Amino acid sequence: MARPILLGSIVLVIACGHAFGDDDPAAAPINTDRPAVTDSSVVVPSGSLQFENGFADTVSQGQQTFDGPETLMRFGAASKTELRLTAPDYFGQPGTSSGFGDLGVGLKQQLGSTPGGFDVSIVLSLSTPTGARGISSHGYDPFVQLPWSRAVSSNWTAAGMLSVYWPTEQGRRNETGETTFLLDRQLRKTWDAFVEYAGDFPEQGGPRHLIHFGTAWKPTAHQQLDLHAGWGLSAAAVDHFIGVGYSFRLQVARR
Repeated sequence: MARPILLGSIVLVIACGHAFGDDDPAAAPINTDRPAVTDSSVVVPSGSLQFENGFADTVSQGQQTFDGPETLMRFGAASKTELRLTAPDYFGQPGTSSGFGDLGVGLKQQLGSTPGGFDVSIVLSLSTPTGARGISSHGYDPFVQLPWSRAVSSNWTAAGMLSVYWPTEQGRRNETGETTFLLDRQLRKTWDAFVEYAGDFPEQGGPRHLIHFGTAWKPTAHQQLDLHAGWGLSAAAVDHFIGVGYSFRLQVARR
């Protein structure tokens, strides 16, 4: 059941993107929080609504999970502020629990460029227990993220993110710190690729180290297609995953 729903969602967002994706040619090119673990260090333009979507196939501890449409909606509320809504994601797990996950809301505030040439933002989010019984955390789970980036040459960018999460696991908080580091290479004007390290360090459970590769192509200034894959480097991490995505941006209010 999950796969037809996800394919239908992808067709719908692609149709919307082609119909409305180029209404504001003067705006900056699309800049997404996906497919890397590291979020973008900038907000979406004021008055714009951005949809970031995808699906992934993950194997962890021998258990396969298919999920999508991974929809994040970002609205530019001001020149340095965006509002965020993470739609419930569908998780399909053969032989075990399947269903939709939790709804998330949040805010990203761009802190501006620092004297050292770094772009920095802060993201505050809250996950709410709206998901299926076997999928939801059954708690109100806050987290804070601090993504940053800096151009190191005309074609290379370094980026990373420091985060703290408070997920509810088996009825109790499991405070988790996360750090990421990413190198992005601009291959063409509309095509780039990245390599990324991500590490999670929970209070309960072993550390989860991950190596991640991906690429993104922008067929227009307001659309992006991506492909990515990753492998776990520690016993507690996922075995491996692969995913694809499609994102687009609309100008819905006067700037």
